[in-house]
Amino acid sequence: MDANSSTAVATGIGELDRVLGRGVVPGSVILLAGEPGVGKSTLLLETVKHWAQGGRKALYLTGEESAGQVRMRAERTGAVHENVYLAAETDLATILGHVDEVNPSLVIVDSVQTVVATGTDGVTGGVTQIRAVTTALVSMAKNRGIAVVLVGHVTKDGAVAGPRSLEHLVDVVLSFEGDRHSSLRMVRGIKNRFGAADEVGCFEQRDDGIHQVPDPSGIFLHQRDLDVTGSTAMVTMDGKRALVGEIQALANPTSMTMPRRAVSGLDSARVSMVLAVLQSRLDAKLQDKEIYAATVGGMRVTEPAADLAIALAVSSVLNNTPMPHTTVAIGEVGLAGEVRRVSAVARRVAEAKRLGFRHAIIPAGTDENLPSGIKITRVGDLHEAVRAGLVGVVEVSF
Repeated sequence: MDANSSTAVATGIGELDRVLGRGVVPGSVILLAGEPGVGKSTLLLETVKHWAQGGRKALYLTGEESAGQVRMRAERTGAVHENVYLAAETDLATILGHVDEVNPSLVIVDSVQTVVATGTDGVTGGVTQIRAVTTALVSMAKNRGIAVVLVGHVTKDGAVAGPRSLEHLVDVVLSFEGDRHSSLRMVRGIKNRFGAADEVGCFEQRDDGIHQVPDPSGIFLHQRDLDVTGSTAMVTMDGKRALVGEIQALANPTSMTMPRRAVSGLDSARVSMVLAVLQSRLDAKLQDKEIYAATVGGMRVTEPAADLAIALAVSSVLNNTPMPHTTVAIGEVGLAGEVRRVSAVARRVAEAKRLGFRHAIIPAGTDENLPSGIKITRVGDLHEAVRAGLVGVVEVSF
């Protein structure tokens, strides 16, 4: 085998290449899964455009839309090119015939659930059909050195629809995620035989197509030029990528027996735990207050490293004392009120420093080599964290 045949070819979209591991490997099969309407087809049209501009042929096969519909979208996003071939087809044999005729180096099948293998039992999109279609396309890709991208649907719980063997047959599995109320889109690596499986690529959906976002932290930060109560910056890790975001909290007096707890973009169970720790360990008066906690910019955070930022945002609003907008908080909060170590603190602090933050509050047990040029405060518990974070607070009082 030619050694060059296993060398990744850049797609021309840096964020996608980042997730794939430098680009597309000839002969590889990639499964791109996502909810309907999230922008999978738009991203792939952008991919074939850049692919064609590099002097390579790309074949786009659609089974869910007519060729005219896809061409209209391609014209709107500027993806029309003489090296991009388009066909609306669902028959597997005909699809393989198109590949023979065009001889492309990249084939897009949108979607694998719509393709039918004649002679194979089962309904379209069923387990037997999907397995037969995928096996044939994988064989074609390996034998001819053609990169193939399969578009897949997802179930209600976010898993790839179809047989589990579908994920085992392909080389790379990517998840395309996005909130309908946000323009941000994430391509997340789930499986990758050619690179790291925990990389994340960031994109933004606009009227003229989808655009990569090499520096997404700015989307997750509000206009942070003033110190306001109930707002705390934090740094989360999404795969290997450090993202700076903002957590906001609000507390309203209420006469309800069970005050409301509303959460957006955060793990509601972790927020409830942090509130319980504040009430128990810092004697925070929460029993007569509604608490609202949310991230900014559609960011979703589930890791424990956001605990400290949540606690400080709530403490800030309860004390009516702001956190400095140049301070970030990183750390997990334990049930005893201690601030526990988290992973990749050095990378998180470096990202905060790059964005202009001047002070980082981190767990006392952190032993990583941290970057210079930013003030570091190590705290062992929530009492120390509140005193270090809230402006002018000497004794914690709620």
